[in-house]
Amino acid sequence: MNRRFVLIVDLFLASLAAAGGAAAKNRAEAAVAVPVFLVLSDEKTGKTYGEWEAPEGKEFAVEFIHSVNNSPVREMFRVEGGVIHGEAVRFFSFGAGMQSTLEEGERFFRDGEGMIITGTGRTWEELRYIVGTVSDHVLFIGDECVGLRDLCGRNAQVVFRIRTGGGK
Repeated sequence: MNRRFVLIVDLFLASLAAAGGAAAKNRAEAAVAVPVFLVLSDEKTGKTYGEWEAPEGKEFAVEFIHSVNNSPVREMFRVEGGVIHGEAVRFFSFGAGMQSTLEEGERFFRDGEGMIITGTGRTWEELRYIVGTVSDHVLFIGDECVGLRDLCGRNAQVVFRIRTGGGK
């Protein structure tokens, strides 16, 4: 083959690769630039109680005292692909209302006096809670610890959602 032809083809392919890489970089930067939020609102009225930045991979947890066995339960989640993914649940007592069998892909192990189940694989577009009347539900996100009773009121029916984009 002609060396000049090979050089031209190599330069052409290199320019295509560079253009594709630049386009991919611009798409990645655009994706990063779109803000993502975890939104807490009233299930019935839609009133927004709070919003927290929740970029891809952001973890958060909701902890409460189980109403039947009166021990702490911490449910852990991750934001990914515009939905909420269940990561793990940590609890201290078996009994009514607590998971007693493992589903496919789940793992159980002890952590000190607590027990943890991981690998749930569950996802939610909307995650719902009824805020405790006797004990609080607490949101842990980043360095924040937010009591939902003070924020939303006792017995409030609340929903967590993921919102992308600026503005409310």
